[in-house]
Amino acid sequence: MPCGILFVLYTGIRWEFLPQELGFGSGMTCWRRLRDWNEAGVWQHLHELLLSELRAADLLDFSRAAVDSSHIRAMKGGPATGPSPVDRGKAGSKHHLIVEAHGIPLAAITTGGNRGRRHPTDPADPGRPADPRQARLATAPPRAPVRRPRL
Repeated sequence: MPCGILFVLYTGIRWEFLPQELGFGSGMTCWRRLRDWNEAGVWQHLHELLLSELRAADLLDFSRAAVDSSHIRAMKGGPATGPSPVDRGKAGSKHHLIVEAHGIPLAAITTGGNRGRRHPTDPADPGRPADPRQARLATAPPRAPVRRPRL
């Protein structure tokens, strides 16, 4: 089962298209195992165990780290969703990842989209105008005058 789960996650194919010839079992069975193991905390425990083994072997390089995030649209909503940064009428989630210098993931979390930030037109945000055009002008850097060359 774990090989089937990793194969689907790595290749991005749909669960039902998992090739039976590979001997990984049914795609739906792999999906159910992934769901059950995730709810039981198996993946989190495995990640912590691997990190402790790498740290004991002095194979983690904390001299540099990289943090990145991506926004994913959440069609069905859920507890870790929030307003999209692109279209505030649609729900989404943000996936945050931090890796050490070799690219080994140290932590990953999911939060609601735009959680903790206010939109410039949010009336609950004091000091920001309610009109989007005024908000844009209030946050825009000053422009230099445009000079056209003489002909």
